[in-house]
Amino acid sequence: MKKTYWVSGVLMLIVMVAATLQQGCGNNTNNKTAATAEQGFVFLEQLADYGFFSGELKSLNPIAAVRHYEIVTPLFSDYTVKDRFIVLPAGKQIRYVAKGILDFPDSTIIIKNFAYRNKAGEKVMIETRLLVKDPLDHRWKVMDYLWNKEQTAAKKHITGAVLPIALVDEAGNEVHTSYQVPNVNDCKRCHNNNNQLEPIGPKARNLNYVVHGQQNNQLAEWAAAGALAGFPNSDSVDVLPDWKDAKRFTLDQRARAYLDVNCAHCHSAGGDASNTGLFLEYEQKDRFHVGIMKEPVSAGGGAGGLNYDIIPGDPEHSIFVYRMNSVAPNIAMPELARSVIHKEGVALITQWIRELAPKQKQTKK
Repeated sequence: MKKTYWVSGVLMLIVMVAATLQQGCGNNTNNKTAATAEQGFVFLEQLADYGFFSGELKSLNPIAAVRHYEIVTPLFSDYTVKDRFIVLPAGKQIRYVAKGILDFPDSTIIIKNFAYRNKAGEKVMIETRLLVKDPLDHRWKVMDYLWNKEQTAAKKHITGAVLPIALVDEAGNEVHTSYQVPNVNDCKRCHNNNNQLEPIGPKARNLNYVVHGQQNNQLAEWAAAGALAGFPNSDSVDVLPDWKDAKRFTLDQRARAYLDVNCAHCHSAGGDASNTGLFLEYEQKDRFHVGIMKEPVSAGGGAGGLNYDIIPGDPEHSIFVYRMNSVAPNIAMPELARSVIHKEGVALITQWIRELAPKQKQTKK
């Protein structure tokens, strides 16, 4: 039954998009268009034009074709509340390949909505980002939709924006900040891997868990619904640790998972910061590449006069903590996607560095 709803929902969306295409070629003054293999994907002007959600738009009630998902360790973005969805083209599946990589079919649409909680406990919409795998050239494309003040619509927005907001953080404190809506080029920087865009969050290891309130493994549910092919079983697929779960995972596992999600999309061999030699993927085993006793390559004044990215046992003199604990331009890391300090993240990495043991020297016998 789940598979039937999944496929029929996709068909519903494809029919809707096809009708939109016909309108764009006819008398529709908005000239709405969408994806075809011949012309490629053209982003629509309004989020509502896609028909992803039913009822009041800000409620984000997905139609049957739109599958909600969660990731075990998310990227930090100013304590925002995120809603994530994925849409597959009719009759197509995500394919699980070796080493936990997910191969998404052409015309896949990944939806990520950003909102914040205000002092009154209300959820206030900010932006919705779409990541689409274009059927014309098989490459990912990105677009942002900015919500209006009335919370009734989200319109295509390319150039970025700075929005004054008053959010409530995890400790219940009200924080006034200037939220940075990225421009399209900013999105490309974070999603770049070997000069091609790719999804950051929805990787097999970050999806391979039982979402809070659910009974079954998320990827196993996708496989059962016909949305995922080649999935062996959850036990044979790597799992990224939940950085908040100190009962099930060690401090080292949680810190490395946090750095992976927040930093490795740039700090990897194929990322935007590949020239630094600082590679923070969870699987990275080389202590030097992780930053331990590594001198910065291109930090300049951003290093704060400190000499090493990480000094085991000494977070106060480690560049990692210095940069994470700042919002100043040219110092703050990550340099995009946040305007406030993630206090809990800083505490985690500080504790991790404090408990890191120096590499033991080998003694000759």
